[in-house]
Amino acid sequence: MQTEQNIPHEFLKEKLFLLENLAQKELAISNLAAEITKLTSTIEDQNVTIEDQNVTIEDQNVTIEDQNVTIEDQNITIEDQKFQIAQFQRMLFGSKRERFESNEHPDQLTIPFEFGDEKIEAVIEADKQQISYERTKPSKPHPGRFEIPSHIPVEKVLLEPTEDVSGMDKIGEQITSELEYIPGRLKRIDYIRGVYITKEDETGAQRQVIAPLNRPIPKCMAGPGLLSNITVDKFVYHIPLHRKIQMFKQEGVHVPASTMDSWVSLTSNHIRLLYTVHKAYVLENPYLQVDESPIKVLDRDKPGATHQGYMWVYNAPMQNAVFFDYHKGRGLDAPLKNLATYKGYLQTDGYAVYEHFARNEGVTHLGCMAHARRMVERALENDKERASTVMILIQKLYSIERTAREDGLSAQMRHALRLDKSLPILNEMSKFIAANRDKVLPKSPIGKAFDYCINRWDTLMNYLKDGNLEIDNNLIENSIRALALGRKNYMFAGSHHGAENIAMFYSFFGTCKKHGINPQKWLEYVIRNINDTKKSQLKYLLPQFIDKNLLV
Repeated sequence: MQTEQNIPHEFLKEKLFLLENLAQKELAISNLAAEITKLTSTIEDQNVTIEDQNVTIEDQNVTIEDQNVTIEDQNITIEDQKFQIAQFQRMLFGSKRERFESNEHPDQLTIPFEFGDEKIEAVIEADKQQISYERTKPSKPHPGRFEIPSHIPVEKVLLEPTEDVSGMDKIGEQITSELEYIPGRLKRIDYIRGVYITKEDETGAQRQVIAPLNRPIPKCMAGPGLLSNITVDKFVYHIPLHRKIQMFKQEGVHVPASTMDSWVSLTSNHIRLLYTVHKAYVLENPYLQVDESPIKVLDRDKPGATHQGYMWVYNAPMQNAVFFDYHKGRGLDAPLKNLATYKGYLQTDGYAVYEHFARNEGVTHLGCMAHARRMVERALENDKERASTVMILIQKLYSIERTAREDGLSAQMRHALRLDKSLPILNEMSKFIAANRDKVLPKSPIGKAFDYCINRWDTLMNYLKDGNLEIDNNLIENSIRALALGRKNYMFAGSHHGAENIAMFYSFFGTCKKHGINPQKWLEYVIRNINDTKKSQLKYLLPQFIDKNLLV
C-alpha cells in the first residue's frame, strides 16, 4: 500500500484541480438554484400580473361596451340637436343684424358709388321695353271698379267747361268718383254754461243756476273720441304712445308724455268694471280653449332687467269672445283662479299644467290636432315615409272640417259627418302609429311625434263628441297674434299694472274683431255711456252682446 508520500506529485495536483472544479460546479449549481428560485418567483409574479392584466382587459372591454352605448346616446343627442338647429333656422325670416365683411381680397371688384348717365339711359330704355311687353301680354278680365261704400260722406265738386255754354242745352252729367282721405284732426270744444242767480226769496237767500256738465271722466282734458283713438291705436294698431305724441306735434299740439300716460290710465280705470263682467261671461262658457304666451314686464325689484310674465288667454268659440288674464308666472296658480270649479269642454295644447284640470270631475279634455300635425311635420326630414303617411291622414281630417265649414253645416250635421268620415281615418292613424312606434328611436323626431300622439290620443279624438267643438286650438292662437305683434312694437309693459291693462284692452278689442265691430266706435260709446248704465245691464255694453246699431 502506497502512502501519501509515495503518491506522485502530478496525481495530487490533478486531484486538487478536480476538487476545485467540483467546488466551482457546486457554487455554480448553488447560484443556478438561486437563479431558478428567483426566476420562479418572477414567473409567479408575472402570472399574477397577467391575471391582473386579464381582469383589467375584461374591465376595459366592459368600459368599451359602456363607451359604445354612450357614443350611441351621443349620436342620438347630436341628431336631435341637429334637428333642433334646423327648426330654429326655419324660424329665421331675415337677418337680425347688419353684417360687416372686410375686403380681404384686393382683386375683388368693389361696388361703384356713381352710376353713369349712359347706364341710366340704358336702364330706362330696358324698362320701357319691359312695360310695353307686359301690356301686350294677355291678362285676366278686370274685376271691375271698386265700389265706394254708401255710408262714406259725399262732397260734390261742380266742374263747368272753360268755353261759354250759354245757349246750349244740358243733356246730362258725367260723374267720376274719387276716394280721398282727410287726416284725423284735433278740435277744441268749449262748453259754455251760463251762470244764473235767482231772485231773493222770503228769507233773502239766493242760489246759482247752471247747466250740468255731464262729462264721462271729470277733470280729464281729453274727450271720449280722443281717448278711444289713442287707446285703439296703441292696442289694436300697436302704435306706441311716443309715436302718437309725434303725430300730435305735426298738428301743432304738444302733449307731454306724462299726460298721455294718464289719459290711458284714466280710460282703463273708467271701464275696468266692464272687464270683470266680461271675464265672468267668458269663463261660464261650457267650451273653452286655453293657451298662454309670455310678455316682458319692467319690475322695480329687478333694476336693469325685465320680468317674464304670462298672458293666459281663454277663448269661448260658442260666444265668440276672448279673455286675456295677466299673471307673473306660468305655474298652476294662474289658471287655478279661473278654472278651479270649471265644468265643460277644455281644449289645450300639451302643457302639463292643464292635466291638473283634465282630471277634474265634469271636465272633458280636448287636445289640439294642429300641435300633433306640427310635431309630425317636423319629422319629415327624419323619416319621410312614416311622417308622410301620418301627414296625409291628418290632411284628410282637415279636408272634412273645411267641407263642413264651407257648407255651413249645423253642429248636429257636423257631428254626424265626423262620425261617418273622420272616425275611420283616426282609427287608421292610431293603428299605423301603434304598429310603427317600436320601429323608430324614441328620441328621434318621428319617435317624439308618435309619443306625442299616443300619450294624448284620447284627447285628440274627443272633438268627435260634439259638433260645436273644434279639431284644434287655432282660434285661440289667432287671438294671441295681437299680443305677438304688440311685443315687437312696445317690447315690454311698463309695470305689472300696465300688463293688466294690456290684458283688458286685448280682451275687448279681440272680441270686437271676432264680431266685426269697429273698436274705436265701440270704446267711445262705452266711455260715454258706462256711467249711466245699471250694473245689471253692463252685459249689453260688451262687444259680443251690444246692439251694433248703436255704433253707427
